[in-house]
Amino acid sequence: MTTTTRRTPAVLVLEDGRTFTGEAYGRVGTTVGEAVFSTGMTGYQETLTDPSYHRQVVVMTAPHVGNTGYNDEDQESARIWVAGYVVRDPARVPSNWRSRRGLGEELDAQGVVGISGVDTRALTRHLRERGAMKVGVFSGEAATRPAADLLDEVRNAPDMEGTDLASLVSTDEQYVVPAVGERRFSVTAVDLGIKSMTPQRLAERGIEVTVVPSTATLEDVLTSGPDGGAPDGVFFSNGPGDPAAATHEIEVLQGVLERRIPFFGICYGNQLLGRALGYGTYKLKYGHRGINQPVMDLTTRKVEVTAHNHGFAVDGAAGEVRDTPYGRAEVSHVGLNDGVVEGLRCLDVPAFSVQYHPEAAAGPHDASYLFDRFVDLMQGTPAAQLVDDQGATDTTEPTVEKDA
Repeated sequence: MTTTTRRTPAVLVLEDGRTFTGEAYGRVGTTVGEAVFSTGMTGYQETLTDPSYHRQVVVMTAPHVGNTGYNDEDQESARIWVAGYVVRDPARVPSNWRSRRGLGEELDAQGVVGISGVDTRALTRHLRERGAMKVGVFSGEAATRPAADLLDEVRNAPDMEGTDLASLVSTDEQYVVPAVGERRFSVTAVDLGIKSMTPQRLAERGIEVTVVPSTATLEDVLTSGPDGGAPDGVFFSNGPGDPAAATHEIEVLQGVLERRIPFFGICYGNQLLGRALGYGTYKLKYGHRGINQPVMDLTTRKVEVTAHNHGFAVDGAAGEVRDTPYGRAEVSHVGLNDGVVEGLRCLDVPAFSVQYHPEAAAGPHDASYLFDRFVDLMQGTPAAQLVDDQGATDTTEPTVEKDA
């Protein structure tokens, strides 16, 4: 196994030919994927272990990364999922009472090829202007190969559009997360790349969560409740890939809607609800990734600071109501940076979803009320009446700047 030194040369090659030089960080070798950037100042360990980053090379916009090292408590899954990691100034010595090892050491141990010493501000600006694109990170001997060969390898990497990746990150076997305290409800969570904090947030509300693979059939879902019966609710998680390619999961969700089982979806689950209802989806220019994204909940007119990780979105407009095969549905949340759809709500069947992450293990926690809305839905509150305790406070339309 090759280990990292700060003097090992590395090069980052973008699909359009632009290159950045630096030093190896993590495993020395080669990796290719989709270049994306994350604007979070904290929570890098949760980012690395989020399955939604499968096949993506993550550029950290925060200049200093690894300051608190790596611990064994903050992982959102059993492993690091990013295809590669790009930082400007990695910490030389981590400092935190929970740290067990350095971040670079953990990246190396898990085989993640990274690069440091990169002008991540310039790289991020390039991706914002040109859009997300394929990228390769090459270090050690790989970095000495001819530039044309490196560029060819990057351009021959698989596209993200049209890929169905959920089965590659999903659990292989069903498992149960017991309710904290008395069990009030049972929920079946379809694992499309679920983060560990999500079933924990549900369990804290007295919900027993049965997590099933992405390949689960409708029959599997309908018999996954207590004593082999139907669950009180169904949840679709976050995950990687193009929602247009997830035909199996969409068919399962349509069966849930037909049976009027309360449904809640997060991120990828929001996109799949959109497609199940007949909305289109599309790839964003450079996506939303970070823990500082402003979203307005149109049912309360409140603005929340939220955590995001998505490269696709539902095609719709703020406040839009349309007829679907399952009754009326509306856009319930909107991103204030660019007007992207951030949530859907069915008005005639018990179902809703959001594009962002209310479980937000690294914070913020503005949107944690959505788990309570799911409880209300299972208690019989119509989806059209779901609001938080503070209710609506503003009736003006949100002002957003459209992404060019």
